[in-house]
Amino acid sequence: MSTERSWTVAPDRGRPYGRHCAHLAAVTRPAPPPGDGCAECLALGRRWSRLRWCATCGHVGCCDSSRGRHAYARYEATGHPVALSLEPDEPWAWCYADELFLVETASPSGR
Repeated sequence: MSTERSWTVAPDRGRPYGRHCAHLAAVTRPAPPPGDGCAECLALGRRWSRLRWCATCGHVGCCDSSRGRHAYARYEATGHPVALSLEPDEPWAWCYADELFLVETASPSGR
């Protein structure tokens, strides 16, 4: 039996429960994680804190704790709604459009 991975909305302090993300079906995790770092920071010779991956186009940008905030800038420029953390200790994604925290879940697929 194999395991199927999917995404679900997770509780997030300060946001009401029961909210829905309209973008869950489009979220996948890249394997292996792409790139060598934040594309914009690399071009500027800057360092970043943590990396985020755009689930729509695959762009790799730095997180909001980084100087450039390039993952969020990508959302603002393109409207691509979901960014996944590429950090091994952060198995989650964020939907900018719906302002929701998303986590990966595993379930048996029965195959």
